[in-house]
Amino acid sequence: MGKNNLIGGSIWDEYSQKVQDRMNAPRHMGEFTEDDAKKADAKLIVADFGAESCGDAVRLYWLVDEKTDTIKDAKFKSFGCGTAIASSDTMVDLCIGKKVDEAVKITNLDVEFAMRDNPETPAVPPQKMHCSVMAYDVIKQAAAQYKGISPEDFEDQIIVCECARVSLGTIKDVIRLNDLHTVEEITQYTKAGAFCKSCVKPGGHEKKDYYLVDILAETRAEMERERLKEMNKEDLAFEEMTMVKQLKAIESVLDAEVRAMLQSDGGDMEVIDIQKSAENIDVYIRYLGACSGCSSGSGATLYAIENILQEELSPRIRVMPV
Repeated sequence: MGKNNLIGGSIWDEYSQKVQDRMNAPRHMGEFTEDDAKKADAKLIVADFGAESCGDAVRLYWLVDEKTDTIKDAKFKSFGCGTAIASSDTMVDLCIGKKVDEAVKITNLDVEFAMRDNPETPAVPPQKMHCSVMAYDVIKQAAAQYKGISPEDFEDQIIVCECARVSLGTIKDVIRLNDLHTVEEITQYTKAGAFCKSCVKPGGHEKKDYYLVDILAETRAEMERERLKEMNKEDLAFEEMTMVKQLKAIESVLDAEVRAMLQSDGGDMEVIDIQKSAENIDVYIRYLGACSGCSSGSGATLYAIENILQEELSPRIRVMPV
């Protein structure tokens, strides 16, 4: 296959001009030495992140003014692809001039957004977002080293994917920051689950303490609970809501607490109707997929759904299968 077949125009169309420029001519690639630090009257920090075994790793150099905790200058070395180089180069741009505590707050979205040619168009295709995630992970390593603390103080560093060295904290952050809904998206953004796949779900060649399917479901559930809590802060009590808002509130609870459980068994459910009386609020549901005809649908599963809606929204709710 010729070179033109590999790098045809359609591929490059998915990268911003800023990314292409930094791929070809990064501004901050290089390294600092202790002599450089002495000349700058600064402390040298050298931090690594990534897995050289899979071809993606970055080394970050900071010169930090210890009197002000300010990053006076920075450079990087990348062992990854062109997008990793562009992301690392942009990340260094964002670090220079910031205090260390400010630099820790730089996210992968900040890196990706800074590489856009215009605010509405992503700078890189989705499958390359993991490069910007790696760029911001190395910042945490550098900040931890400068402050003389463990990276665990910035985030939970339990490693979920050993192949790509991706932590539990990073996966949760990426799901939240990017509003991810599928394991495939997590892999696109972080590379977790891209190699041996043992961390994707139970049943792989190696037993894991954490699986991506569970982390995704739990994080999405936390996000839905937080969204519901915020919604309820602004709105009336459930009994006083309009039917449309009641339906939205019920759907939020079902998404957060129920649907993942049903879908893991090949089933699902939908809300058909809501009917109010003086004493009760009856929620009519229909089971879908494997839940249809399941005996538990009128027993334990039904009671569990009803209890969750009563606890989260109103004790007056009754759930009626149709």
